[in-house]
Amino acid sequence: MTLFAALLVSAWPAVAEAPRRSAPIVLAAASLQEALTAAADRWAARRHPRPILSFAASSTLARQTAAGAPADLFVSADAAWMDDLAAKGLIAADSRAVLAGNALVLVAPTSSATRIDWRDRRGAARSLAAGPIAMADPAAVPAGRYGQAALTALGLWSAAAPHIVRAENVRAALALVQRGAAPLGIVYATDARASPAVRVVATFPPRSHPPIIYPIARLKASRSGEGEGFRRYLLSAEGRAILRGHGFVTR
Repeated sequence: MTLFAALLVSAWPAVAEAPRRSAPIVLAAASLQEALTAAADRWAARRHPRPILSFAASSTLARQTAAGAPADLFVSADAAWMDDLAAKGLIAADSRAVLAGNALVLVAPTSSATRIDWRDRRGAARSLAAGPIAMADPAAVPAGRYGQAALTALGLWSAAAPHIVRAENVRAALALVQRGAAPLGIVYATDARASPAVRVVATFPPRSHPPIIYPIARLKASRSGEGEGFRRYLLSAEGRAILRGHGFVTR
């Protein structure tokens, strides 16, 4: 055996181990930022490579995945974008599961005295018509779709629609309210919980919009064995406890 061959053989276990132990890339809905960051920290504390987390609108991440962006896991804020990737044959079907649930709320800056009662439709319509109302783009982003569905079910979409400021994701909508650029915003309950700069004005009735669920799946293009491990960790009792600690609903 040549010296080169001997060195190659001795190095092979490390070379083979590198892809398996590489840090998984996780594409996740923007509203999961704090919860998944905490979970990634806990996972890394167990001597695993810390997951690389990328947060954006589910629509943006799904399109990036379809365009070939490298990633191991995808966590959407609705079933529709996961269905889109499934239809394209991009997810491992047996890895798909519901990670968590959420609620939809109307928020205002903490200094605001606004009060809204959905039972008072005229009063709610007047408050919404005063605008602007920040929300994720209902044309594509899950939080926006939920928001439009809720306002429509409550008979308030026509009053609100002319005053909607469409943001690229739910955290961008939250930021507009935090900065005082919009007196009202439609976000998830967990987003409101994560920001001391806003308060909940009203919670949308659960039946006014489709159930808010966060499906998770491993992508077929995954190259990190750690991706499946982290997926299972998030679905474990400990992972779900972390999510609950940040206000998400888990089974």
